[in-house]
Amino acid sequence: MLNRLKEKEEKITQSISILIEDSKKGTLIIVEGKKDVATLRALGVEGKIICAKTGGKSFLDVVSDLQDAQLSEIILLMDFDRRGKQATNRLRHSLERAGIKVNLEIWLAILRSAGKDNQCIEGLSTYLDNLRAKISN
Repeated sequence: MLNRLKEKEEKITQSISILIEDSKKGTLIIVEGKKDVATLRALGVEGKIICAKTGGKSFLDVVSDLQDAQLSEIILLMDFDRRGKQATNRLRHSLERAGIKVNLEIWLAILRSAGKDNQCIEGLSTYLDNLRAKISN
């Protein structure tokens, strides 16, 4: 069991490191809400992050804004619950139709490692802390 916990922690930490690097290179990250942004900032992500569910904008408004910004690629990092998965699929399809490449690799890696135990991006930092505590005990 300890090895499984270590493997989860390593995969999530590696995914966050990749996210930090991609963000430093200028790749935009889209999350659901402000608490998700705060969590990513606490985890060390410094680049541009926008919320898909704030300011009264619809997903179509967000897609239109991104299309106007002429972005070539974005990282989608929505929650892992049913609604988050639905939002991910809707946004992915809309963004791809608008000619924007959607990177889901980090989302999928975190989902595979923590999806059953952690359903949201805003809980990721706490989830990692709890994993590390279990490993060290």
